[in-house]
Amino acid sequence: MTTTSEALHNYRTRRDFCVTPEPKGETVSQQKKNPIFVIQKHAARQLHYDLRLEIDGVLASWAIPKGPSLNPRCRRLAVRTENHPMEYAKFEGIIPEGEYGAGTVMIWDKGTYKNMSERKGRAISATTALKHGEIKFFLKGKKLEGEFVLLRTKYAKKGEEWLLVKMKDEYSSARRNPVNTQQKSALTDRTMTQIKREACKKEPATCRKRTKKPARTR
Repeated sequence: MTTTSEALHNYRTRRDFCVTPEPKGETVSQQKKNPIFVIQKHAARQLHYDLRLEIDGVLASWAIPKGPSLNPRCRRLAVRTENHPMEYAKFEGIIPEGEYGAGTVMIWDKGTYKNMSERKGRAISATTALKHGEIKFFLKGKKLEGEFVLLRTKYAKKGEEWLLVKMKDEYSSARRNPVNTQQKSALTDRTMTQIKREACKKEPATCRKRTKKPARTR
């Protein structure tokens, strides 16, 4: 069985925690009825949205370039990234220049989810679903609700590519696009500009450009 430390190895080795305000990850999630999810808007080299689902005490993560869609006909590319610690669900601020994923991070949505994954007609755990490459889940967030599915593609050219698809239900819509209309943090009600401005005032060094090493992105 993979330990939390092993699950977070890639996350920790890519970051200098003496520089970045991101959490190193010290706590282990306690088992609860409904695990959490978070979607973070991330203005790195390219703006994208990071979907994170609590699975086995860490946040399994996918980078979604165009963000989630409520339209069942829209299949969003979701690139699997490294696991993140549970504390990351509360991280909002700036990753400094020169650090992995440098840029502003907003908690765009948050809440709980219910695993609805099945295999051969039987319910399976999110852990098993992740292994087999098909996770069905029902989100209960501040901005998003309803059933979604993550599907791992078979012919990924680079990394682990998945598709995020909204299932047809009472929450699906071909007209509503929360990525375009919901521009404030689900945690602090701030815009990306406000988050950056306030972080720079509080920690000026965080926004200072560094030239010692090239910026790493994700």
